[in-house]
Amino acid sequence: MNSASLQYRTATSGTTSRSPWIHVAQAGAALAAGMGVGRFVYTPILPLMHAQAGLSAGAGADLATANYIGYLAGALAGIFLPRLTRSPVVLRGSLLALTATLAAMPLTRTTTVWLALRLFAGVASALIFVIAVGSLLSRLREHPAHLPGWAVGGVGAGIALSGLLVLVLRPAADWRAAWWASAGLAALLAAASWNLRPEPAPEPETREPSPGEQAKGPRTHRWFTALFVSYTLEGIGYIIAGTFLVAAIEQSSPGWIGSGAWVLVGLAAVPSCALWAWSGRRWSRPGLLLTALAVQAIGIALPALLNGVASALISAFLFGATFLGVSTIALAAGAHLRIPRSVALLTAGYSIGQILGPLAVAPLLHHGYHQALILAAVVVLTAAAAAAVLRVGFPHRMPALGHPTSGSRPGPRPEMKVSVRS
Repeated sequence: MNSASLQYRTATSGTTSRSPWIHVAQAGAALAAGMGVGRFVYTPILPLMHAQAGLSAGAGADLATANYIGYLAGALAGIFLPRLTRSPVVLRGSLLALTATLAAMPLTRTTTVWLALRLFAGVASALIFVIAVGSLLSRLREHPAHLPGWAVGGVGAGIALSGLLVLVLRPAADWRAAWWASAGLAALLAAASWNLRPEPAPEPETREPSPGEQAKGPRTHRWFTALFVSYTLEGIGYIIAGTFLVAAIEQSSPGWIGSGAWVLVGLAAVPSCALWAWSGRRWSRPGLLLTALAVQAIGIALPALLNGVASALISAFLFGATFLGVSTIALAAGAHLRIPRSVALLTAGYSIGQILGPLAVAPLLHHGYHQALILAAVVVLTAAAAAAVLRVGFPHRMPALGHPTSGSRPGPRPEMKVSVRS
């Protein structure tokens, strides 16, 4: 064993001396700050900015788009500059930058400045997410798959905490206080994740399969194409609901219901990744993906079709229980198909979908948010149709490299751990 390999093994073995739940808690706190608060707190604050800060519906969609463009830029930076994803300095700098952008939102009423702040927040959120998930998957490699799932559920915890914060502040404070409070929450979560250790550098001896070895496996590009289409469409549909669900509910329900529903979204999301990952070891991933997308489409459409508290809360629960689960299943299926850089490709399609979503519904927002939710539900149903195509002949049992396939029936298969990039 050479010195580089020894250093790698020493770095990755550090987690064995302490409970893996400590690492889960630190990564979960980072994801709660970077995604649950930094990215999604905009959803419950948006109605306040409409009512109190003079933000138009179109400008609200533009702010969402700026954040998603920043997220795509941050994700691409993590892909093409992998050293960034292994740097504690980048993690801590991103946590500080994210908190600063939240605190700066109330300091101006200039839409151009808001656009810049949400753009930078998106970059920071993406870097935090990539670093935290990479750390989870490298340092908890020898532990059960549900542990990273619980950490990714930190996104839901952040959504619930920030939504609860806005709900409590609404009667006594304005939109400025909501942003400052969310910055304070992000700072607390950043402190809890400050000592999170990113993934170490890869082992030098790792050898990629040769083209000849890859060619002997089954051709999986047609299934990956269906998966890519499905996941990109999900990016378009889910982000419309993720941005405008609270505002849509508040059009026809008491004001507290919208923020309360967003808290429920977060609570439902907390266990969802662990549960969907567990289900993926027992049932067909394409079937689970189809189910999750169909359920999500119903949840997105409910507030637009039915008024009342019950439909709003059911919608929130169904959406929260599926939007992280879809990523869990889709990225695991992509890795299973052994397409080179499958996670990067799927993440790019998903991110582009998130940029297109708010732009696609912007012309509909002059009539309220219900038409936007109907369009989002239709897009997610189309994603479900693509997932149905994925089921046809899907190679559930992939052979070892260089060996012929043994059939395509679902059955027990080795655990597959991949990153979940929302």
